[in-house]
Amino acid sequence: MSSCCSTQDGCSANGQGADKIHDEVKEYYGKKVKTQKDLETKACLMMPSKIPAHVRQALSAVHPEVAARYYGCGLVVPECLEGACVLDLGSGTGHDCFALAKLVGEKGHVTGIDMTDEQLDVARQYVDYHRDKFGYSTANTEFVKGYIERLGEAGLQDDTFDIIVSNCVVNLSPDKAAVLREGYRVLKPGGELYFSDIYADRDVPEHIRKDKVMWGECLAGALWWEDLIRLAKEVGFCTPRLVSAGLVNLDDNKPMKDLVGDIKFVSVTYRLFKLPLNTVKEAAQVIYNGSVTGHETSLKFDAHCTFQEGQVVEVDPELSAILQESRFADDFTVRPASKKTKADPELCCSGAKGVPTNPFEGPLEKESSCCGPKGCC
Repeated sequence: MSSCCSTQDGCSANGQGADKIHDEVKEYYGKKVKTQKDLETKACLMMPSKIPAHVRQALSAVHPEVAARYYGCGLVVPECLEGACVLDLGSGTGHDCFALAKLVGEKGHVTGIDMTDEQLDVARQYVDYHRDKFGYSTANTEFVKGYIERLGEAGLQDDTFDIIVSNCVVNLSPDKAAVLREGYRVLKPGGELYFSDIYADRDVPEHIRKDKVMWGECLAGALWWEDLIRLAKEVGFCTPRLVSAGLVNLDDNKPMKDLVGDIKFVSVTYRLFKLPLNTVKEAAQVIYNGSVTGHETSLKFDAHCTFQEGQVVEVDPELSAILQESRFADDFTVRPASKKTKADPELCCSGAKGVPTNPFEGPLEKESSCCGPKGCC
């Protein structure tokens, strides 16, 4: 199967092609889609069925008008958020930003960037509402206009953010490689890109990529998942780690289902870490100390690896480096790996299992589209 990354497709479009896609997406989400009911599929209305209680509480605090305009394909709320500086790529009306503003606390900060005026107007309207709702003396959210492929034009500097999130937006970009490069640039060393997006099990053909509605519904711009893995490594990120995946069901839209044929699409959450340059990577034993809010007894790090509080776990060199160089450093005790023999089991998240990357391997999680004006069910 060949790579889809050329100058004429969803990885990188040329100047005129990119401008056209931007204009069509702005038209779709600025003029056509006013609430969730205006979407033609559920691809942009997916949420995990299991949500931690403290996250559910933050989501329920979002203003109903903002929640009614939520369009996302996952839960972009990583762990260990207190005091973090967060950037949301394609923040829309601010749904995820406001929930994250509650979770980072008054000492943290959340910046949302979006290219659509109509959505930015709604987000900015409710900044003070959420400041008061959370009991903060000053607002810890701001929204800037700009393109996620060109963050520098919006004034976003190198090595600024602890975490970048994005919810079903990267697929809308005509230049995914530029999005990853810019994200890598503005992340601090040790920072993380934690995002949900739509991916395909193969290259999406040209006749689908030319369909305006399919672009707006997050399907035409979906990458073949293997291209993401390659692009991320080329930019400098660690191996993307699969957190969760859910199949996109098009049964309720026969014309679209007929158009895509046997192509499968999934809603996927990945986490990508930016390690400091020249980081030494060595296998190690780690012990989770149970200090992450909402995850005191166990911490699910990705689809293969869940750390139990107090349990000694052998981890591979890359994961060892991630845990020591990221915001999780204070949540783990790290000690040298034991001397292994051929009879010993493989390290956590390595060996035969490998780092989880393929969203089509193993059972797909059930997803629900219950996030609406009344909050998440």
